[in-house]
Amino acid sequence: MILGCIADDLTGATDLALMLSREGLRVMQSIGLPPADMNLAEIDAVVVGLKSRTIDPADAITLSLAAAQRLQTLGARHLFFKYCSTFDSTDRGNIGPVAEALLAFAGGSATIACPAFIATGRSVYCANLFVNGVPLNESPMKDHPLTPMRDANLVRVLQRQTAKKVAALNIAQVRQGAPALRAAFNAAREVGAAMLIVDAIADEDLRCIGAAFADLPLITGGSGVAMGLPAAYQALGLIARLAPPPARLAAPAGRRIVLAGSCSAATQGQVAHAIAAGMPSYRLEPLKIAAGAQSPETVLTWLNSLPADQTPLVYSTAAPEAVAAVQHSLGREQAGALVETLLAELAKCLPQHSVTRMIVAGGETSGAVVQALGILSLVIGPEIDPGAPWTLGGGMALALKSGNFGSPDFFTKAWSLLQ
Repeated sequence: MILGCIADDLTGATDLALMLSREGLRVMQSIGLPPADMNLAEIDAVVVGLKSRTIDPADAITLSLAAAQRLQTLGARHLFFKYCSTFDSTDRGNIGPVAEALLAFAGGSATIACPAFIATGRSVYCANLFVNGVPLNESPMKDHPLTPMRDANLVRVLQRQTAKKVAALNIAQVRQGAPALRAAFNAAREVGAAMLIVDAIADEDLRCIGAAFADLPLITGGSGVAMGLPAAYQALGLIARLAPPPARLAAPAGRRIVLAGSCSAATQGQVAHAIAAGMPSYRLEPLKIAAGAQSPETVLTWLNSLPADQTPLVYSTAAPEAVAAVQHSLGREQAGALVETLLAELAKCLPQHSVTRMIVAGGETSGAVVQALGILSLVIGPEIDPGAPWTLGGGMALALKSGNFGSPDFFTKAWSLLQ
């Protein structure tokens, strides 16, 4: 194994695994720590999906270091810390504290931070993060219920989370090519910089970054920065050939369902599109769940009233003002936990009702669903949209989608890639 990856949520892990697979590595995704005796004879990279993005920073560090230790034991030569392309974190962390701990573990003196993912509209320019051409703090991420992003300048954001010196490498330095970019990194490291935000506004920039930093003990970033790593590993002689990505996935026969727990703008659009297209829908409301008026049993009763060939949508997605009102009534954490718990309990029952094909929207929701299903690892299948593939695990075909990712027709078009 060449690369061991630690992702702070499940859909982020799937996003990264897809990128590495698409670019030619043989990838396995592990839900939580992989077994110490995992057979990696045919694997180039292992991506560990944790649920550490919004937990206490100290707990996130503990989980991440345990994953790093296991990956190193399994033979990983390099580490990659994957976080969201919208840099989801608060002033307490968890990106800075975890990156700092992993850097010390890996034995490096400095690393990069680059969440850019051009295919999904995330770019970094002058160390500022843009979402579809809009500064991060002006994008819908400013209203995120758990990690509201109110500052687009990643040097400032990251510096508030770490005692290490944060600096930047600008687009002009990136465009000078990999050797010059690495020289600029080394010069910044010599004057005390330990975490460097790297600009990227095109895929060619991401490939250059991969070539420049493939040999670092630790890289941090979104999945976009992994784009150049497979070719760089091949150039370094670490891999003989790159493997073609899968075009379709052989999925178990059975019913289909969509579970949407994310309240992101992208998922709101996907829910609206699916309903307009005639997809049967059941809306979960935290206040009704708290009052006992909605439960896994009520959803299953509704599901079983539908023809088996229809694709039902169960969602809690709502506009920011509606989310804020519920949080005010129930508390921020309680409101989210009610929906997450119900969806997890529902998912656990679905195989008994012949459901074998499932789309799940939202990182927290995906983590809860996969845990409830008892799935330990995933095989990466074809790409539905950038950052979102089909996967196979536990006898089910699963599309675990970050709330921010995917085109408006994601819930209706994804099924065509299944055999």
